[in-house]
Amino acid sequence: MTKMPPELPIEVDSETGVWTTDALPMLYVPRHFFINNHVAVEQALGIETYAEILYQAGYKSAWHWCEKEAECHGLEGVDVFEHYMKRLSQRGWGRFFTEAFDLDTGSARVRLEDSAFVYQQGKVGHKVDYMFTGWFAGAMDQILTAQGSELRTVAEQTQSAAEPGCDVGRFQVSPRSQSAG
Repeated sequence: MTKMPPELPIEVDSETGVWTTDALPMLYVPRHFFINNHVAVEQALGIETYAEILYQAGYKSAWHWCEKEAECHGLEGVDVFEHYMKRLSQRGWGRFFTEAFDLDTGSARVRLEDSAFVYQQGKVGHKVDYMFTGWFAGAMDQILTAQGSELRTVAEQTQSAAEPGCDVGRFQVSPRSQSAG
């Protein structure tokens, strides 16, 4: 096992017990705890309904995170997106790789390896990483807005390592006009 370099600062307030990273309050819970709760909500609501709720919440959260991090670190464009992928990878969700990124067209491709969802659930025969989907569109749209663009995007998961014959997850970000009606 390779240890992650201490590039991800975690501060714990000795009085309140609040953990922060990148000046944002964080929760630290075991993976099985989070995913067991995730699966329980998925079973109660159905995957499609839950995926839509998570898409909207993730979109909003990614936008906010990218906006604050870009401001804090003086980042813009693809550097914001790469910083986001790095931080997601450092937080145990899996390892995220930007395979393509084009601000002019509002498109990106992301590969996910070592997904926490796949590790916990295994080869279940369907996509299990859909929680991340809205994150990529939210990040892209925040970057586009910061660049003065009115272009907006939508993201979709095209494959999951939880599906037969797949070793990685893949996500596609595309301009909304080409992907949504």
